[in-house]
Amino acid sequence: MFDELKPHLAELRKRLGISLIVVLVMFLCCFAFWQPLLSFMIAPLKAVLPEGSNVIFTGVQEPFFTAMKVAFFAGFILSLPVIFWQFWLFVAPGLYDNEKKLVVPFVLAATLMFLIGASFCYYVVVPLAFAFLVAFGSALFTALPSIGEYVGFFTKFIVGFGLSFEMPVVIFFFAKLGLVDDQGLKEFFRYAIVIIFTVAGILTPPDVLSQFLMAGPLLILYGISILVAKAVNPYQAPDTSEEKNDDDENKED
Repeated sequence: MFDELKPHLAELRKRLGISLIVVLVMFLCCFAFWQPLLSFMIAPLKAVLPEGSNVIFTGVQEPFFTAMKVAFFAGFILSLPVIFWQFWLFVAPGLYDNEKKLVVPFVLAATLMFLIGASFCYYVVVPLAFAFLVAFGSALFTALPSIGEYVGFFTKFIVGFGLSFEMPVVIFFFAKLGLVDDQGLKEFFRYAIVIIFTVAGILTPPDVLSQFLMAGPLLILYGISILVAKAVNPYQAPDTSEEKNDDDENKED
């Protein structure tokens, strides 16, 4: 059994290696621009900080490691087309020839949906979430957020939304492979609600606003995914005519 897995493990190692090299190259390029990148990342936070507050660092090493986190995050975002491409090449041997031709639409759609999710998070969710969190204790405390904690929180938020918005793309290819159909997604909807709110609770801050800001779009995307599955692999009711004829023949006998 292990011998059968060796070629797949070697292929996986190759694809992961190429992706890692590209991320490292992008990381080195982005490290030269970490200051404007960091300014872009903290802009939503600074916009809601009250007068007299500012972003600080609490450890001597914190600015350097924060710069590395920023550069790595930016390098990861820039490497997404290659990462998705390598993922497709890994699963391609198990696909039919007509399905292998979907590599370009897959890479473009997956990258686009990730960027849409990340943009929605940056321009809508992050300002609202941090405005609520900063204002919550402003009457008793002075907000002095740590830059290291904020960057870690911000990147987790962005990646969570970006990956969540991949749902229609994933459903499209699952439907293309015949693994799901619209009827199955409809029947799974009640469980999907629980899963979506659970994931939103894990990926967002511990406040109801942020959770609903993630869960709401995900529910809409789930509805879109049902329409996608219906267009690609619509549910077909089992043909009962043959069974009925067999029953009639059995009765005649």
